[in-house]
Amino acid sequence: MWSLADKIISSRFLIGTALYPSPQIMVDAIKASGSEVVTVSLRRQSAANGNNLFWQSLQELPVNILPNTAGCHSAKEAITTAQMGRELFGTHWVKLEVIGDEYSLQPDPFGLLEAATELLAQGFEVFPYCTDDLVLAEKLVAAGCNILMPWGAPIGTGKGLINPYALKNLRKRLPGVTLIVDAGIGAPSHAAQAMELGYDGVLLNSAVAQSPAPVLMAEGFKHAVIAGRAAYEAGLMPERDLAQPSTPTIGTPFWHQEGDNK
Repeated sequence: MWSLADKIISSRFLIGTALYPSPQIMVDAIKASGSEVVTVSLRRQSAANGNNLFWQSLQELPVNILPNTAGCHSAKEAITTAQMGRELFGTHWVKLEVIGDEYSLQPDPFGLLEAATELLAQGFEVFPYCTDDLVLAEKLVAAGCNILMPWGAPIGTGKGLINPYALKNLRKRLPGVTLIVDAGIGAPSHAAQAMELGYDGVLLNSAVAQSPAPVLMAEGFKHAVIAGRAAYEAGLMPERDLAQPSTPTIGTPFWHQEGDNK
């Protein structure tokens, strides 16, 4: 069990709700993931995908909804979308996204900080999606954010953790902040790596939703997150430049054969 904002939950795997072949596959994948927090984009859910069935499916799940402001390109737009999410879902949680570059979907650090500051003043629990930049992270924390969601790589690329050093540095410099790797995770091994660095959780969508077998992939990620966290808590062995035998050598080995008493 761990604390995420004002909730006590067990799973450290947060999952998205977009891009699934059908609402039923989405539901089955979320159940297989064991996730207790799912993100929902208010701007990208289209009527053509079956809104009514989508919302009904979500309401049947015992999960916490984390509305997000995906697709917003200004602080004003993100703030308005967050307010809609609070009204629709009855939650003060918001995953805050303010996109600065359409090609890489990299967050706009200035718009993100502006929107986060305003939403915090309005009583929101802000989950800002940001890069792994330490200075931006520190400014978001200084503004009042208790949770940060730095990317592993640009959204939807599946490249994994492209800068482990920066992510490790964030974890070291912000020991009291809840850190969740969000975006770019494409394989369960990437999720395990993030957890081994001491991150509190991972959030992903495309790697499960666009898999040929979303339900099975969701289960794979579930176990990877658990394994990575267990490894972190147990303590990873240090890397060495030289080989070292796992069985200590005490003396010269010998073999005793029957009839050999010499």
